[in-house]
Parts: sequence; structure tokens; C-alpha cells
Amino acid sequence: MVTVGAATGATEEVVDAVGRLLPLLSRTAAAPTAGEVEEIVSSPSTTLFLARDGDGGPIVGTLTLALFRIPSGVRAWIEDVIVAEEARGHGCGEALTRAALDAAAAAGARTVELTSRPSREAANRLYQKMGFEARETNVYRYTLGRP
Repeated sequence: MVTVGAATGATEEVVDAVGRLLPLLSRTAAAPTAGEVEEIVSSPSTTLFLARDGDGGPIVGTLTLALFRIPSGVRAWIEDVIVAEEARGHGCGEALTRAALDAAAAAGARTVELTSRPSREAANRLYQKMGFEARETNVYRYTLGRP
């Protein structure tokens, strides 16, 4: 059984879990410091959801929900969904995503956006099964600090 809740502080357990799980998502991202995790947890614009193996068990997944108001309404983005390899296929990603969708709805968002690399086939199947639809859009990235 997977339980999901929002992180309430940058405890050693939370910081360690984020550092342990992040390489499963990105080989180049540096593990955030305790201060950076505290910044995520304490921000009114982000919620760091934690999935645990059972009630009070180890952290086996994370998801960050970003919520912000713009002139067209409240926007919600799901970012950095990470599930430990041993927890995959046991409903962890779905439980994290459902918690984020519930929080976004409670905040007044009408839609929730996310991106997922095509190579993450299981994640893409999950999002489609949950009702997410691919959009006709271009995603652009500008890298800051380049010459």
C-alpha cells in the first residue's frame, strides 16, 4: 500500500530521499541542498508530495506541484515525478498524481499540465490512462548563461 502526503519540512529523511531519487529522473541535475528543499517545501507556489511504502514506511516517490496565478487564471504544473525502481508498478505514480490533481482542483486550477519524455513509456501510459491528453504545442527551452 502506498500513502501520499505533502512534505512539511526539509527533514534529513526528505532531503536524503530527494537526493536518492533525483538521479532516476536526471543524470545531470545536482541533488538539492537542505536549504533548497526547504525553499521548495516552504514556498506557497510549490508542494512536494511524498509517496511512502505503507503508512510511515520509506519514501519511494516524489512529485512537485507548481501552482501560480496569472491573468488567465490559476495554473498548475506537475514536475519531477520520480518513483523508486522497486516501487514501480505498484500504484505509486498514480497515487502521487492523484494527490496533485486534488490539490490543483482545491486551489482553483481548471487544468493541470505536465511533460514527459517519450522514452518514459510507462509514465506516458499512466498519464494517458488517468485522462491527460497530448496537446498541440511547441515546448521551447532557452538555456541561460550561454554566450
